[in-house]
Formats: sequence, structure tokens, C-alpha cells
Amino acid sequence: MKHFIAITALSLSALSAQAKDIVDTAVAAGNFKTLATALQAAGLVDTLKGKGPFTVFAPTDEAFAKVPKADLEALLKDKAKLTAVLTYHVVPGKVMAKDVKAGKVKTVQGSELTIGTTGGVTVDKAKVTATDIAADNGVIHVIDSVIMPK
Repeated sequence: MKHFIAITALSLSALSAQAKDIVDTAVAAGNFKTLATALQAAGLVDTLKGKGPFTVFAPTDEAFAKVPKADLEALLKDKAKLTAVLTYHVVPGKVMAKDVKAGKVKTVQGSELTIGTTGGVTVDKAKVTATDIAADNGVIHVIDSVIMPK
């Protein structure tokens, strides 16, 4: 029995020692399948596996389901537009929930999104539903809608 416990402890420590970037962390969460597919279609997987740090406002599969199916399919086929939409969900740096302030924030896409803090945190009109999902190269905050650059 002692050997089993030691082996299990070694396996767990080896597992926790493996680095998880933003993409791996989102995939492991299980509710970002559409986001993962979109990142792959846009060729952004390597970027978000990069050094960072990044703050990602990640729409769940439910958030992507709110986008009309025809619009989502068209977006997934238009790499330039898809890249613009996805990079609009990313802010340079690692911003934890306790550090969020209301106002405009410049995105990796180049334009600004609006952070609200009244009655919970919002990003443009999307509600933040979970915060501070830590990754080695940044942090993920979960949002309930896909946000679109203007």
C-alpha cells in the first residue's frame, strides 16, 4: 500500500509540474470547445501558447450558441474576421479580478473594449461569469456572450 501511495504522489506532482498555457487550460475546462475550434481556424493557438502574459475573456460554448448558426459558420470560414473577433477577447498582460477597473481597455486586436463594474463585471455587454482561471502565461475570465469589435 505504501508503494501505491508513493507512486500516486509522484504521478500527481509530475502532473502538476507540467505547464498549462491558456489554450491547454481552456481545453481542459471542457466548456470552450467552440473557442478552441475557432482559435485553431484562425491560427491563433500558437500565439496563445506563447509567452504572454495574456488576459482572455473566454466565451463558453453556450455563449457561442447565442450567435446565429449561419453567422458563426461564416465567421469560422473568414480567417481575417475571425482573427479580429478572437483577438478582441484578449488583453495584453495578466489582469486578475481584484485588479479590474471600469473603463476602456485596449485589446490585442487594436480597438478598445469597455469594462463595467456595476452589478458585477461586464466586458462590453457580456457578463463575466467566472474569474481568475490561472494559466502559466496569463489568466482566463469566462464571459456569457461573444463580443464583437466595432
